[in-house]
Amino acid sequence: MHGSAHMLSHAGRCLAASTLLMALSALGYAPARAGDYPDHAVKIVVPFPAGGTADVIPRIVGEWLSRKWSQPVVIENRTGAAGNIGAEQVYHSAPDGYTLLSSPPPPLVINHNLYPKLGFDPTKFEPVIVMAQVPNALIVNPDNVKASSVPELIEYLKGNSDKTICATQGNGTTSHLTSELFQLMAKVKLRHIPYRGSAPALQGLVAGDVDVMFDNLGVSLALVQAGKLKLLAVASSDRLPALPNVPTMAETLPGFEAVAWYGIVAPPKTPKNIVDKINADVNEALRQPAVQEQLKKLSAVIFGGSVDKSSKYMREEVDRWAAVIKSANIELQ
Repeated sequence: MHGSAHMLSHAGRCLAASTLLMALSALGYAPARAGDYPDHAVKIVVPFPAGGTADVIPRIVGEWLSRKWSQPVVIENRTGAAGNIGAEQVYHSAPDGYTLLSSPPPPLVINHNLYPKLGFDPTKFEPVIVMAQVPNALIVNPDNVKASSVPELIEYLKGNSDKTICATQGNGTTSHLTSELFQLMAKVKLRHIPYRGSAPALQGLVAGDVDVMFDNLGVSLALVQAGKLKLLAVASSDRLPALPNVPTMAETLPGFEAVAWYGIVAPPKTPKNIVDKINADVNEALRQPAVQEQLKKLSAVIFGGSVDKSSKYMREEVDRWAAVIKSANIELQ
C-alpha cells in the first residue's frame, strides 16, 4: 500500500514537473537557449536533387553559416514526390533547430492543394526566412519556335493550338503551374510533357524534343547566353536589373507573376528564440558581398528580412498557387 502511494506521489510530481515545462515552453521559456545554439552540426534537408538552384542556394548560405557558427552545416538531399519526402522527414524531426528544411515552393505552399493526402501539414512549419527569389522565365527552342516576343508567341499558338509542346520540371512544379497560368491568361493551349526535374527538361528543349518551357532562370540563363535557347520574357513583376532588355510577362498579360523562391523552415514548435537567431544569422549571410556575388550568378534576387515578412509572403503564395490550381482545374492522379 505504502509503495503504491509512493508511486502515486512520484507520478504526481512528474506530472506537475511536465505541466510546468509545458507551461514554460508555451510562454517561450523553452529549454533550448539561443545563446548555446548551435553547439553541434546543423542539418539542412533539401527535398530536390543536387545541382539545381534549390540545392545551390542553401549550400552558399550554409557554407557561410558554418564559419559563423564554427559548426558543420550539412546539406542532405532527400528527393522524391515533388519535395514531399524531404519535407515530411523534417516535419517529424525534433524541434530544436538542428534539422531544417530549405525548399522552393512545392512542398511548402503548393502540394497540399494538389495531393489528396500528405504525411505533414505545411502550414504548421515554423517559417524562418525566404532567402532569395529567382524569376521563372519563358524560354523557347529557337529552331522550333520562330516567335521573338510574347505577343508573337500568343498569336502563333492561337493558330497552332495543341501542336506546341511545353516541357515542365514535373507535375505540380512551379514550371507546370506557370505554364497553366499562361494558358489561362493568354487563352491558348499547350501540350504538357512532364520531365523529372529541370535539367532533363532543359535537355529536351535544347534537343528540340519540346518547344517551350517555363523554368527558373538559375540554370537556364547559361543556355540562353550560349545561343542554344531563346528567352522571351521573365515572370517577375519588374524587369530584372541584370537583364534590362528582357520584357516581363506582365507587360503583355497584366498581373502575370511567377517566381521560384527558396526558403528555410523549421519543424513545428521550434522555439521562437532559435528561429529568430537562425533568421538573424541568415540575414547576416545575405549581406555579405561574396554571398551576394554568388547569388547574382543564379539571377537570384535577395529577399531576407524578418520572420514575419517571410511568413506573410508564404501565406500570399499559398493563395496565389491555390487560385491557379483551381482555375486550371489541375488534378494529380
